[in-house]
Amino acid sequence: MENIHEASEQIRITYYQSGYGASIKASGEPVTFGVGLKNLYNSFENLCRKQLNEQKILKQPYKEEQEKQRTELKKRETAFSIYEDQRRQIESNIESRKFEMIDVKQNPEKYGIDVDKRPKAQFYIGLLILLPITIYLFVFYISASYSSFFKDFESGSLTAAIFDANALTKAIEDGWLEALFVGTIPFVFMGLGYLIHMFQKSKKIISYVKLVALFILTFLFDVILAYLIEKKIFDFERVLGENFSPSIAIQSVNFWGIIFAGFVVYVIWGLVFDFVMKEHEDVDKIKSFIRNKKEEIKNEIIKKEVLMTKLDALKQEITTINGKVAELQAKIDGFVFPVKEYLHYHYQYKEGWYQAINEKLALPANAKDELRSNCEEVSKLHLTELSLSADMDYQNLIFTKN
Repeated sequence: MENIHEASEQIRITYYQSGYGASIKASGEPVTFGVGLKNLYNSFENLCRKQLNEQKILKQPYKEEQEKQRTELKKRETAFSIYEDQRRQIESNIESRKFEMIDVKQNPEKYGIDVDKRPKAQFYIGLLILLPITIYLFVFYISASYSSFFKDFESGSLTAAIFDANALTKAIEDGWLEALFVGTIPFVFMGLGYLIHMFQKSKKIISYVKLVALFILTFLFDVILAYLIEKKIFDFERVLGENFSPSIAIQSVNFWGIIFAGFVVYVIWGLVFDFVMKEHEDVDKIKSFIRNKKEEIKNEIIKKEVLMTKLDALKQEITTINGKVAELQAKIDGFVFPVKEYLHYHYQYKEGWYQAINEKLALPANAKDELRSNCEEVSKLHLTELSLSADMDYQNLIFTKN
């Protein structure tokens, strides 16, 4: 450390003496002073370039900073790679779910959906059959219930009894209670049919018991309707002295005709209704699967948007860090000029120059003042051309080109 200090002091004295001697030879002439300053700068720069070990020491902070930036860069690149893998996985998930939405219609069993591959056609066929049967049952039960409970027979025709085109209109004319009763009877049977469908879903014994009970209940209601209608027909056509009885009803073709016109068609309606509902459930299973896949795609897209925001931020950070690394590399590859040290020697040379003017030149005081003033202007111009100044707050200046 002492040797370094002594060497530095020796260099300082050398520059002072160099300025002192040159000033004597040039009689303090400003132009020569400017040339001397340029030679001083060039010689100092060459000396600094040749001091490789000194340059290495001066560049060490930049190398350390560069390593730090490269470590940060590696972290960002690793994170970017992970996010890129996640992005590709998300895009793969989206494409996979889009394919599943299409494929499930052809291969539902592949996705654990136990349905017919072509349920839609069967569903519409069943619905096409169900609608006219439903209309038939509405007409039948409105007419049959009106005939059995409210109608005064004017004919012994079975057709007129169970298919009265004006049954609802007549019930309305009779009163709102009659109209409400007749109009809602079909809905009771529709409700029973719906219950039959719901009970069939469960495979428990109690469900089958309830199912049999519903069929028996429906059959008994149709028996009551048929019995009442058959009684009214019998009363209209009966011979004096004859009385209607259950045995007569059971032996009557009309009685069984009414039952089968209602109950059998109702059973057919229930079976078709159950089939249509099952086909609809099959279609709905696929639709539900597709809805779930759409929701999953929506969630994946949201994840991707969040991920893309992170990727964009990382790209910007990587670009910034790469710029810093390149900038530091340019400094490391370049030349570090010790500004403070040069200015120190510059002022030593100038001090020697001025000292010689003061001591060795036989000039009037005002002439010396003017000469020093002119030299000062040359000194300022020299520093300005080098982009240097006495009040610079940094130690070194980097030249990125050798």
